Amino acid sequence: MKKLREQLETLCIFRELLNDAVIASLYDYLGNPTSSAYAEFVAVLYECSGGNLGEHIKELCTNSENVYVKTIGSGKDVPDYMHSSLVAELDILQEVADLDRDSLCAPLEYKGFLPEFTTTTLRLKDIYLHRTENIEKYGYGIYANNRMFCVDEQGSISPVLHPDKIELSQLVGYERERKIVIDNTKALLDGKPAANILLTGDAGTGKSSTVKAVGNALWSEGLRIIEMRKDQLRNIPKILDELSSNPLKFVLFVDDLSFVKDDNDFSALKSVLEGSVTAKSNNVVIYATSNRRHIIKETFSGREGDDIHRNDTMQELISLSERFGIHISFSKPNKKTFLHIVHHLAAENAIKMPLDELDLLAERFALERGGRSPRLARQFVDGLLSK
Repeated sequence: MKKLREQLETLCIFRELLNDAVIASLYDYLGNPTSSAYAEFVAVLYECSGGNLGEHIKELCTNSENVYVKTIGSGKDVPDYMHSSLVAELDILQEVADLDRDSLCAPLEYKGFLPEFTTTTLRLKDIYLHRTENIEKYGYGIYANNRMFCVDEQGSISPVLHPDKIELSQLVGYERERKIVIDNTKALLDGKPAANILLTGDAGTGKSSTVKAVGNALWSEGLRIIEMRKDQLRNIPKILDELSSNPLKFVLFVDDLSFVKDDNDFSALKSVLEGSVTAKSNNVVIYATSNRRHIIKETFSGREGDDIHRNDTMQELISLSERFGIHISFSKPNKKTFLHIVHHLAAENAIKMPLDELDLLAERFALERGGRSPRLARQFVDGLLSK
């Protein structure tokens, strides 16, 4: 016990792991093995990982933003001495991951009840080295096990703990439009030139769902989605600086984008799309959705203002949408397409109903709500399932 405690004290690359609650409680127990200290360790392990020590150690190593993985991620060569340190430390952490109840409780004189825990048998060194060798797909730190992120009020990137799990197979119609998004995103992953994309069209046609579904489909290939609000666009240069040395590929996703004239966020997005010095990045693209073709909210007073250069001003506003390399339009489905979507969703959910009755109810549902859309088709089917 004393030897393992001393080994933990020598961690260098993984030194921050000593601050982990489980490791810290284990460290305390190894220094003073009592039944109370053991129970405290297991209690913390239950709370942090459900009681699986091996999985907890693996997660700690995977999520560690240490100097070794950052060096690998930036494309630099790792010095031999640093690699040797990594291998030695992984051996120490493997020893920790292999601990079981009997070995930990051996020094105790107390023979009453002591809580159990489990551990997954794993080859920590092989797992970690495989991930670092394929770091462009796995990433590290918060990006290792999370696929979608948001920008918080401080302008920092935070993981979305319960992301939308929509899949491409759940989306019906608009196959041509989605293929454009998929192909462009795969080009980004392959290190080829990829364009910023503007997805416009009617509400409920699946613009946002398409971006999220593509993110879910390609996250294992190294894609991460970072969603941000329009009022956070001024943080883009800071975010790009943070992501520029990351081995993964990122989509900055701005949903429901629109501006009014003289909007301060307009200039922030414009500078990014024009490719300013701070905005240039080979591993990041911007995907934005909007219900407006030209993104700008126009008014009659704006059109008839007394600005001498009114035409130039309006052209500047309208041209913002043209600064996206790809513009995809999602129009409302016609009756045939709408019913096709309804039929697919009904079959997917095992709804048994004569087609003519299903079509009649679906059309009535759509017309009562002012038009057809994939979102309304989903709401209609959900309504049938709830009855």
